[in-house]
Amino acid sequence: MSVTTDILSTWRHPRAVFRRWLGTAPREDRALAVLIAACLLIFVARWPALSRQVALAEGQAHAPGLQALMGINLFALVFVAPVLFYALAGLSHLIARALGGKGSGFSSRMALFWALLATAPLMLLQGLAAGFLGAGPALTGLGALIGIGFLTLWLTFLHEAHWR
Repeated sequence: MSVTTDILSTWRHPRAVFRRWLGTAPREDRALAVLIAACLLIFVARWPALSRQVALAEGQAHAPGLQALMGINLFALVFVAPVLFYALAGLSHLIARALGGKGSGFSSRMALFWALLATAPLMLLQGLAAGFLGAGPALTGLGALIGIGFLTLWLTFLHEAHWR
């Protein structure tokens, strides 16, 4: 199946899709590709909010330009965030092992990375809301729902990786 089909299927049958991903031979290049794809989608999701920020700050003395903001976000999301996500996956693996989990480090990394990629399309929606609506209760509520969805998927995948 294609990755986009798997992302859609993840929201209906998360355990089955993740089991299929874990059923293939562990390949770190695949895990890294999933993580980079998620980070790139999150970066693209930030564009409308950055554009709004620049438009609202127009005429202010020390307002950064769109290119500067995009460059900072690109660096943070494509170069720094993957290192932090690898560290978070390692920490979650250690915690799962301490709680009696039997999964591998690779399965812990895939649990986090696949949860990120599966929620990235919702982050695109959140980015559009941030660009059109700006800060407010609608954006906060949408962010909370996406956060709950991400945590639910991640914990489901960790459970599948370590206790199934």
